[in-house]
Amino acid sequence: MELAAYRIIQEAVTNVVRHSGATRALVSVKVNDDAVDVTIEDDGVGIDAAVDRSDGSGLRGMSERAHALGGEVVVRPGPDGGTIVHARLPSGAGR
Repeated sequence: MELAAYRIIQEAVTNVVRHSGATRALVSVKVNDDAVDVTIEDDGVGIDAAVDRSDGSGLRGMSERAHALGGEVVVRPGPDGGTIVHARLPSGAGR
């Protein structure tokens, strides 16, 4: 689970650098009793514009990593622009 969280963060930050035009990105990791929540937020052009310039394989890979552990990844536009990537990965105790 730890490796999946790391790789999801790595891919999301890579997408920020390559595609978003963002001036900042915020990464947060919250450990709960049953899951780890990872959130990456940026202030870039937003997911719709960024995906148009990408083949989307990084987004697919993040989802595949999470699903392999029984988790999920949600990618959505931020409320003021930019993109939010949120992954919820079940902890070992929850599986």
